[in-house]
Amino acid sequence: MNPIALLSVDAALAEILARMEALPPRRVAIDEALGLVLGSDIRSSENLPPFPNSAMDGFAVRAADVASATRETPVRLKVLADAPAGSVLHCEVTSGTSVRIMTGAELPPGTEAVVPVEHTRSTPLEVEIHRPVRTGGNLRMAGEDVHAGETILTQGMTVRPAEIGLLAAIGCTQVCVLPAPRVGVMTTGTELVGAEQRPGPGQIRDANIHALCAQIKAVGALAIGFPRVPDRREAVTAAIRETLDTCDVVLTNGGVSAGDYDFMKETLERLGAVQVFCQVNQKPGRPLVFWMLQGKPIFSLPGNPVAAMVCFELYVRPALRKMLGQPLLFRPRVEAALAEDYRKGEQDRRTHFLRVQARCEASGWVATSTGPQGSGILSSMTRANAIAVIPEAAGDLKAGAIVSLHLTDLPEDH
Repeated sequence: MNPIALLSVDAALAEILARMEALPPRRVAIDEALGLVLGSDIRSSENLPPFPNSAMDGFAVRAADVASATRETPVRLKVLADAPAGSVLHCEVTSGTSVRIMTGAELPPGTEAVVPVEHTRSTPLEVEIHRPVRTGGNLRMAGEDVHAGETILTQGMTVRPAEIGLLAAIGCTQVCVLPAPRVGVMTTGTELVGAEQRPGPGQIRDANIHALCAQIKAVGALAIGFPRVPDRREAVTAAIRETLDTCDVVLTNGGVSAGDYDFMKETLERLGAVQVFCQVNQKPGRPLVFWMLQGKPIFSLPGNPVAAMVCFELYVRPALRKMLGQPLLFRPRVEAALAEDYRKGEQDRRTHFLRVQARCEASGWVATSTGPQGSGILSSMTRANAIAVIPEAAGDLKAGAIVSLHLTDLPEDH
């Protein structure tokens, strides 16, 4: 398609998502699968538990033997043996006998129930039972959790700690998953220095690479930070080539405006990148540019820190979630009343994204501005838990006006 200037927010997002595809599935160790999406069903080859065992520390008994047991009139049984976890006993529990057994130990033949140790008093050779127990009480039977041949996890599920535990329990040490994309981050600007350095005249610390890498990690992708790129054509070209060689997605930061030292656009065009769109009708983040090169998406994010983070949140995050195979792409959205007036300008026909603190009150959601909304005021992001969307068609808004919120501290729900 031909590049379209000043796309709407919704149109820009649609163009991006239409080009996002999951990477080919691969097998990984289960300890590397956390947060990833399964690429195939998992079927258990064995029962879990693999054998009947005790759910409590206590005494294996015949239920009928202890049916009349009370603390006042205890039932006395002979103790045949001890069964610690990991042992296998061949003696049989018969009427009038018991086996001292630990949690997880295989049940001796003849066991109908286990009396918890706290309901007994014992010597090495005899036990007093102070309470009855029903048949099957405190037993875990073979296959009670998982049956051999059962599908325990299905394609498309996200692997959480519980899934990893279950996989380990059935002896499945590798799984097929949709891998996390490697996202390369290039920050550009001769004026940038490291966060650990004291800036000299005309210099600023590079906060963006840290914030963007953190956002990438938060979504579950792999963040690859590249050295800062000075404003020179050859440096920008070399950095783009290196990033494309090693990453699945590229984020460039800065250098996309029309200044004499903004070389990102011309360099990408010279390398054969297809510009899907250039600029979005929004504030902050209007200079956002989206490209495809060698089948890989490239997001050219604006250099101002708030604009870069907002563009990531609204466009890059859902795109990466789609690449991860996640079915839910978007944060929760609610309607909220503005706590104060907002001056947008009657002639301003851009969508505005307002950093707000959202809270749910008895009357509904309320959104309070986190302070000055300039695209360089990073502290306003630290106080925000939502982004209020002021539509293109809206002008100035009075306190109480209803706006849509993206709740940025909550996980995606649609």
